[in-house]
Amino acid sequence: MSHRPITEDDLHAYVDCVLEPERRAEVAAYLDGHPDVAERIAGYTNERDLMRAALAGIADEPLPPRLNLARIIENRRRRTVPTWWAVAAILLISIGALGGWAIRGAVQTSGGGLAALAQEAAYSYNVYAPDHLRPVEIRASDSAQLVQWVSNRLRQPVKVPDLTAAGYRLMGGRLIATSHGPAAMFMYDDDRGTRLVVLARPMLTEQGAPMAPQSERGISGFTWADDGMGYSLVGQGGADSLKPIAN
Repeated sequence: MSHRPITEDDLHAYVDCVLEPERRAEVAAYLDGHPDVAERIAGYTNERDLMRAALAGIADEPLPPRLNLARIIENRRRRTVPTWWAVAAILLISIGALGGWAIRGAVQTSGGGLAALAQEAAYSYNVYAPDHLRPVEIRASDSAQLVQWVSNRLRQPVKVPDLTAAGYRLMGGRLIATSHGPAAMFMYDDDRGTRLVVLARPMLTEQGAPMAPQSERGISGFTWADDGMGYSLVGQGGADSLKPIAN
């Protein structure tokens, strides 16, 4: 049997009945040992069945003629566009594309990489830190497995930051999908239940960048890059309380 961790994608694929038989059996075994997650998945399954039942009549209706693909193609062929309009449209699209790439390059070379990482960390915090059921995929008790998993996906060694000196213990972590590739998310909490998130991923533009403060929608933190890796530590505490931890 595979030792791959059961992810949120696996659980949703289980609900949608699109897993391979072997993987479906692994997920079923996982749910048998995690009744809290099984209860949540049972709720998803019930919602799926209710939605299918409610839409069954519509799903069985024939496709309206106006949505027939062959008819759509034929109608488009009949429409004639003056040649000069077509040329103008192509020129405008080309100019827009070149401008977009120029702007993209300017953003990346002006520190856009760190700004993007900071935003990704804030989004990850807002999604997972309030979750009291499954905030992490792999718990701290399996930290060796967590390190191997994220290192393999990021294609370079990743170390789990130790924040015990600051009063925070590791809860666990997970992989996060970003527009710049996979990122490793580590979550911590203290004796009062205050949570912090550290997000790390390879940087496309900055090999190294000094620590910079960030603040977005009530989430504060610090973001920096070192030796081609970017790091962002975020939480709900003020910047003054988070800076010593980031250091």
